[in-house]
Amino acid sequence: MDTTRFLTTLDHEGRALAVAAERAGADAPVPTCPDWQVRDLLQHVGTVHRWAAGLVADGIREPHRPPAPPEFDGAELVAWYRDGHRVLTETLTSASPDTDCWTFLPAPSPLAFWRRRQAHETTVHRFDAESALGGTPSPIATDFAVDGIDELLRGFHSGKRSRVRTPEPRFLRVRATDADAEWVVRLSPEPPVVTRVGDGEPEEAGECELSGPAAQLYLALWNRVPVPAVAGDTELARLWQETSGI
Repeated sequence: MDTTRFLTTLDHEGRALAVAAERAGADAPVPTCPDWQVRDLLQHVGTVHRWAAGLVADGIREPHRPPAPPEFDGAELVAWYRDGHRVLTETLTSASPDTDCWTFLPAPSPLAFWRRRQAHETTVHRFDAESALGGTPSPIATDFAVDGIDELLRGFHSGKRSRVRTPEPRFLRVRATDADAEWVVRLSPEPPVVTRVGDGEPEEAGECELSGPAAQLYLALWNRVPVPAVAGDTELARLWQETSGI
């Protein structure tokens, strides 16, 4: 996806998150994040936004701890969140394409990485904030959801920090039913090896398949909603659900 699309999404989703949080109130429970209230959500996302903006703006090349969350609450907390979101969006918009800073997943450039990562970070948490209101959260575009699945599977779960391991080689497929998008996840005692079907991966039935519309599958893989459909070895699906949290 064009990284300018990530900027547009980050701006829209971040504003929607603030509106939902303000309407729900700081004390409202967040059903998609057990043990969290809306204030915890705002503190988390606002801190991450400031952290990412600082890494890019200051060209920090080593891992850097996020700042401490604020102690204030209510309307002041919402205003603090909005300000951090604005700073992040402006920073990622104005930064030079050759900006050099620390990242933690492969990407064409550090700026491309942070635009993509923060667009998805904010979208998932916007869903959380709207879930605190009850009703049906706003939809997520199919192509954006496909990109998010790809980031999760080929980024987060292709690294050594992924906890999804099996004693013997196993593999499962992940398939978006409303897009031309499928992935094969090969499991073993080592970090998962993930390939996208069409990138040299043959058509082969997996031991287990997780499937559904891209937006629902995206949220399911981020442990926000149940997997729309599971076929094959349900124990392998359960292993994924129990160990794939980021």
